[in-house]
Amino acid sequence: MSNATRILVALVAGLILGIVASSSAPSFALSAAEIADPIGNLWLNGLRMTIVPLVVSLLVTGIAATAEAARAGRVAGRALVWILTIMGLSAVVGAVLTPLLLYFFPLPVQSAAALRSALSTAAPVGTAPPFAEFLRAIVPTNPISAAANDAILPLMIFTGVFAFALTRLPDEPRKTLTGFFSALSDAMLVVIDWVLKLAPVGVFALAFVVGARSGVAAFGALLHYVCIVSGVGLVIGLCAYPLARFGAGIAIGKFVRAIAPVQAVAISTQSSLACLPIMLEKSEELGVSEATAGVTLPMAVALMRATGPAMNLAVALYVANWFGVHLGPAQYAVGILAAALTSMGAVSLPGQVSFVTSIAPICLALGIPVEPLALLIAVETMPDIFRTLGNAMMDVAMTATVARQTGTSATMPISAPDRPHDPPVGRGASVA
Repeated sequence: MSNATRILVALVAGLILGIVASSSAPSFALSAAEIADPIGNLWLNGLRMTIVPLVVSLLVTGIAATAEAARAGRVAGRALVWILTIMGLSAVVGAVLTPLLLYFFPLPVQSAAALRSALSTAAPVGTAPPFAEFLRAIVPTNPISAAANDAILPLMIFTGVFAFALTRLPDEPRKTLTGFFSALSDAMLVVIDWVLKLAPVGVFALAFVVGARSGVAAFGALLHYVCIVSGVGLVIGLCAYPLARFGAGIAIGKFVRAIAPVQAVAISTQSSLACLPIMLEKSEELGVSEATAGVTLPMAVALMRATGPAMNLAVALYVANWFGVHLGPAQYAVGILAAALTSMGAVSLPGQVSFVTSIAPICLALGIPVEPLALLIAVETMPDIFRTLGNAMMDVAMTATVARQTGTSATMPISAPDRPHDPPVGRGASVA
């Protein structure tokens, strides 16, 4: 049994036992919940302690990899422009579509209230600061203090400036610093792997608390969450069809036939990296030269998670709606920026890892409680299918579009300088 399956089983078992205990022995259920609550939150804190060092290290290495890709040649440069554009537009779609879906398909008020009361340890929600104060605060006077206080947006801004400055250094000191942050992120990922091995215990404890305090409302709320977030990912994936038609000039029917095997592999593996061989094959069938596909697709797998910004922001906005957090235009702008940046630094590990490292920073930047993520991570398996599916479809459509714009069809191979020596496929490639 995979760890993801064990986590899901722990969630269901905890909810059922909590509900049964609350209906048959209410006093015992509440007493047991008081014991289980700190156990679950201890596990959650184990995940939270890795967020700041991991976000910093992944952002530095992600920007360094992007800078290397930009220097790789004409095709790589055009691909990078498309990657950045798609990631930004994905975040915007998430910011627009999620509130619309929650407006037309709202979470039942009773379920929301029950879940809020169940997660009584969630951090209190404060009011958004005035816009002028918000602008003054986004540039940190002390990055160390920003990290200590979970001021994630100022920290990300400082880290981004530092990372771009790092790309201007000579090769030796640049590689030394990049290697340090790469090692730091690898170490944090090992810690996260250890913590996730305990996830069934932590999720079971938290699920028992929610079941004991909220009853059957928890099941409906989690199902509602899965549908909303998966719907956002589905919309992003469907955008691959118009991109292939109008960007690459490929007939919809031809693209549908070519992408079907890629979709099958994406659903079965939930890994964009595992889809790379079939994506290369089908891209060539669509008229993309082998050289262009060999440059663009590895870049897309390494740097572009098309569904990531939209779905990660959707999770944060769902929690905000759940807890009644009001977000203004400035907060939405922050969420879009944070979603795009954190998705660029996603990691090649199971969805539970990227879930925490990509969504918790968005929540922290917007003042949204992160405690609900400990429950939502248990049902990530279904949304993760839509993440991988949409990512793979957009990777192929973007590759075909780059080939058309650069004139590098199967009959017009690119010149040698356009082929990077080391496509960034390694640790930066997302599983979803």
